[in-house]
Amino acid sequence: MRLNMLWSADEIAALSYGHYSTQLPKQGLPDPSREWTLMAAIIQVESGEDTKVSKQVVAMGTGTKCIGQSKLRKTGDVIQDSHAEIIAKRSFQRYLLQQLSLAVSEGKNCLFIPGTEKGKWMLRPEISFVFFTSHTPCGDASIIPVISHMDQLGHPLPSDTAEKDHGGNSVLESCATHKRRARSEDDIGFISKKMKHSEESDETLTRVENCDEENSHAFPSTCQEALDVHRTGAKSVPGELQDSYSPGVNYHTVGVLRIKPGRGDRTMSMSCSDKMARWNVLGCQGALLMHFLQQPIYLSAVVVGKCPFSQEAMERALYSRCQKVKSLPNAFMLNKVHIIQSDLQFQHGRDALTKMDVTRKLVPCGAAISWSAVPHHPLDVTANGYKQGTTKKAIGSPQCRSRICKAELFNAFQEMVQRLPEEQRSESLSQGLKTYWDYKEAAVSYQKAWKCLREQAFTSWLQTPRDFLLFS
Repeated sequence: MRLNMLWSADEIAALSYGHYSTQLPKQGLPDPSREWTLMAAIIQVESGEDTKVSKQVVAMGTGTKCIGQSKLRKTGDVIQDSHAEIIAKRSFQRYLLQQLSLAVSEGKNCLFIPGTEKGKWMLRPEISFVFFTSHTPCGDASIIPVISHMDQLGHPLPSDTAEKDHGGNSVLESCATHKRRARSEDDIGFISKKMKHSEESDETLTRVENCDEENSHAFPSTCQEALDVHRTGAKSVPGELQDSYSPGVNYHTVGVLRIKPGRGDRTMSMSCSDKMARWNVLGCQGALLMHFLQQPIYLSAVVVGKCPFSQEAMERALYSRCQKVKSLPNAFMLNKVHIIQSDLQFQHGRDALTKMDVTRKLVPCGAAISWSAVPHHPLDVTANGYKQGTTKKAIGSPQCRSRICKAELFNAFQEMVQRLPEEQRSESLSQGLKTYWDYKEAAVSYQKAWKCLREQAFTSWLQTPRDFLLFS
């Protein structure tokens, strides 16, 4: 997708940070004296005449956690993955539902225009969406070579400098060795419990002398300069090539599917890198909304805040590994999303807070915040997949549900379907559909595209068991 750059990365970052500071409640935000979080947002861009552009945040999410598989429920009332990117995407789906409801009931003053197929709508051509994330997505996009002349935020290091590591110790660089702490995704909330390498390789970066440039799962360029890689706690899923844990740049296998780690209880959540790659084939709207949409909704760009960053790693993670996918249904494609980094840092990210006080001990914030540009109840604060403050006794009641959990989004979808006369419904809605699973499977073109992606690129993807999708 070609992109007319009518905005800058810093403008997108500043708009997102401003919205975070002014629109989110203190409840759910981190206590910066001891906590950090991640933030993601979706910005709606509307181009007008004379290159005039309006930009507004339409969805936002914060969060660093996901629940273990033992806490999944068959009623769809718990949020499985509360990483910021996923909360933002689910908040965006809530916004799209509200806009489609306007289209169905009024046919104007919304994002959509009538499509050419019965009961289907299309996004207005002047509208596009930009995804902002304060940090590179967990998983493959965060496996970044550390280059000798680059600092951990991806900018040149001045020569003859000493810096402080995360423990506050002086770190000196020389041409023979460059010892510094390896960046790991504990820094964004993941703690790897099974790293099979020595403590020394955890704490120092070893220059790599030999690189296998023919290995597509190793880093193909600048190998002679690479010292190590920024590491991820996300583990390769069964069936994928596994990490070697070899000291240095080949510690991780790149380009493979990964699962978010849990603390003692394995999760069923694929990494944010994997999920965002899926969006670049299937769209961000999900299966349900394809009953109302003639075309998927793709992101025009992804903007990343100031953090460790690699253009090559981001492109590999978000779309290059899907390039061999062929024979997609009509309207589906591989969206080669534009990727760019901002120089503006997120104020409540771990890097920014650590920079203020290197001795400070920080933990990830346990709460997640959802915000959607909808007229009623735009905010939602959750912890452990339920509304913040939910007691064990209350689990299972409607009051404990987040407005962006599967069950609530499905309820909103069903209400929209029921308001629509049968003669105005798309053909896919004319069947006797009852459960969440039924409606998802009936979105035939979406399911065909998903099958192509699974069979040709993501063969080891861990899917939620059908038993957990049969609620109605």
